[in-house]
Amino acid sequence: MADHAHNPNKYRNIYLVLLVLLVVSIIGPEIGILWVTLVTAFGIAFVKAWLVVREFMHLKDERKLIIWMLAGSLLLMLLFFAGVAPDVMRHEGTNWVHYSAQEVVERGIEYEAH
Repeated sequence: MADHAHNPNKYRNIYLVLLVLLVVSIIGPEIGILWVTLVTAFGIAFVKAWLVVREFMHLKDERKLIIWMLAGSLLLMLLFFAGVAPDVMRHEGTNWVHYSAQEVVERGIEYEAH
């Protein structure tokens, strides 16, 4: 319990860092360069989320639990993808037809023929 020393300035400092990152993420897209916009949008969002999760949700002390939850979530996502991908990625199946996908393919073939 000794490593959990309470530092009242820590939360204020994190708040100030989050405010600075907010300002940077607002100014970034105003420059008009695509890669700057992407870096500020995704990079800063990731850093801000990491700060909030690490400090305010106190998840930095629960690494093993987080790793197991992340691995379990990833496994469930892959299981779901493997279960629905064979149906969703085809245009026809047993007793069903994906008409909208067929129409898009036919329009593309007609467009290329002209």
